[in-house]
Amino acid sequence: MIKKLLKILSPKDRKSFILLMLFTVFVSCIETIGISAVMPFIAVASDPTLIATNKYYHYIYTFLGFQSAKDFVVTFGLSFIAFFIFKSFVNILSMYLMNRFSQGRAHAIAKRLFSNYLFMSYQRFVGMNSANLSKALVSETQNMGNMFMAILLLCSEFFVLIFLYGILLAVDIKITIALTAFLGVMVLILIKTITKTITRQGRKRVDFQEKYFRIAGESFGNMKIIKLMSSEQMTLNNFLKSSKGFVWANIVTAALSNVPKYSLETIGFSTLISIVVYVVYTSNNVTTVLPIVTMYALALYRLLPSVNRIVSSYNNIMYYKKTLDIVHEDFTIQTHPLGELPLTFNKSVKLENVSFGYDDATSVLEKVNITITPGDKVALIGDSGSGKSTLADVIIGMYSEYSGNILIDDIRLSSENLKSWRSYIGYIPQNIYLFDATVAENVAFGRPMNTDKVKEALAQADILDFLNTKEGLETIVGDGGILLSGGQKQRIAIARALYGNPKLLVLDEATSALDNETEGRIMDKIYDLSGDRTLLIIAHRLSTIERCDKVYRIENKQPVLVNGKN
Repeated sequence: MIKKLLKILSPKDRKSFILLMLFTVFVSCIETIGISAVMPFIAVASDPTLIATNKYYHYIYTFLGFQSAKDFVVTFGLSFIAFFIFKSFVNILSMYLMNRFSQGRAHAIAKRLFSNYLFMSYQRFVGMNSANLSKALVSETQNMGNMFMAILLLCSEFFVLIFLYGILLAVDIKITIALTAFLGVMVLILIKTITKTITRQGRKRVDFQEKYFRIAGESFGNMKIIKLMSSEQMTLNNFLKSSKGFVWANIVTAALSNVPKYSLETIGFSTLISIVVYVVYTSNNVTTVLPIVTMYALALYRLLPSVNRIVSSYNNIMYYKKTLDIVHEDFTIQTHPLGELPLTFNKSVKLENVSFGYDDATSVLEKVNITITPGDKVALIGDSGSGKSTLADVIIGMYSEYSGNILIDDIRLSSENLKSWRSYIGYIPQNIYLFDATVAENVAFGRPMNTDKVKEALAQADILDFLNTKEGLETIVGDGGILLSGGQKQRIAIARALYGNPKLLVLDEATSALDNETEGRIMDKIYDLSGDRTLLIIAHRLSTIERCDKVYRIENKQPVLVNGKN
C-alpha cells in the first residue's frame, strides 16, 4: 500500500507531505504546552506564595518587574488566554493545510486520470466500461482525498497522544474532576454564523459538480469526435476549470467545519481561566489540589478524542484500500501521445496487407488491400458484425495496433503524423450526440469559434433557414438534442463535420435511423456537398450508396469490390 501511495504522489507532493508532518509536530507541541501549562497557572493562582518559593516563578516575577502577586497572576492568565487564541488559529490553519493537501491530491489524481482516459488509445478505451471510468474519476478520486486526510489525521493525533502521554507519565496524581462546560448561547451564534458560509459554499459546490459530471459524461460519449478533432487538451482544460472550483468549495467547507470545535475550545478554556482569575481576586482560599486535577482533566479531554481519531483514521485507511488499488491501476494507464508531423492527402490512401483484431485471439480484418483516391465515393456494405465500421475506423486512424501498412500519399501513417491525418477527416456517426448548448457550440465542438464558418456549414447542411426562425446560432438544442427532430440533429451533425472543411467525409450508418424519404433528402444533400471531397459511407440500405463510385462488401474479413469504376 505504501508503494502505491508513493507512486501516486509526485516528488513535490512528497516534500509537501513531509513539511506538513513537521508542521503537525509543531501543532502537537502547541497542544501539549496548552495542556501542561494549566497546572503551573492554577498552582500560582491558588497559592501566590509560590512566586517567592519557586525559583522559576520568582525569576519571571523579578525579570518583568511585577509589583504584586495579583498583577503577576492576572498577566499570566491573560497571556494564557492569548496563547489559546493563538493555538486555536494554529489548529484551524493545520486543518486547512491538511484539507488543502488531501483535496488537492484528489484534484491532481482526477486530472491525471482524466488525462489518461483522454489520451489513451481508442482501442483500449472501447474495451473499458465508461461507468467504471466515471466512478473512478468522480467517486474514487474523492475517496483518495478522504484517505489522505485520514493518514494526516492519524499522524497528527499520534504525535499529540505521544507528547501528552509523556507529560502524564511525569505526574503522579489521581484524576477526580471533570472540566469545562460550553456556553449555549455562544454555540448557537457560532454555528449560525458558520452555517451561512458553509451553505453558500455548498451551492457553489453543486454548480461546479454539475459541470464536472456534464463535461465528463459528454467527453466519454464523444471520444471518437474529440480524437478526430484533436480536442483532448481543450476538453481537459474545461474539465480542470470545473474541478478546481469544485475542490475549492470542498476545501473551504471542510476548513470551516472545524472552526466551531476550536472556537468552542478557546471559549471554554478562556472561561475557565477567567473564573480562576476571578476567584484569586475575590478569595485566597483555593484548594491546592486544583492545579493537578485541572491539568489531568484537560489532558484526558484532549487525549480521548485523539485515541478515537487514530482508530477512526486507521479504519478509514483500510476502508479506502480498494480505492487505492483502483486509482493506482488507472493512474498507470499507458497514454497514446500523438505527433504533428505534416501529412498531405492529394494522391491516395492505401491499405497494404492490413490485419486487425480487438484482441490477440480474434481477428476482424485480415490482409486487407484497398486504395482510395481523392474524390472517390466509396461504400462499405456487409452483414452486421462483418467489420465495416472497424475497417473505416482503421482507415481514419482510430486503431493503431494493426499489422501491415496504411499509406497516405505514400507516407506511412503513424503516431507521429496521425493528428495531421485526422485534421482532414469529417465524421458523421449513426448516433448523433448533441450537448445541451447552442447550435454554434455544437457545430464548433471545442474548435476555435468562427461565426461565418458556422453559418456556412449550417447553410450547406440546409438547416440555417430553419434556425433563423428560432434563435439563429444561439438556438439551444437541449440535452442530447432533445429539442430537435432526428433530421435536424442529423443536419447539425453534417454541419459539424463540414465545419473543418474535411477532405475525407465518413458516414458510419449515419442515416440508418431515418425514414427512407428523410434519408434520401439528406444523402442527396451530402452527395451534392461532397464535390471533390472523398466519401466513405458505411450503410445497410442500397439506396444510400446508389451514387457511390466503388462498393466493397466485407466478406471473410476482407473487402471485396462488387461494383466500381475503373
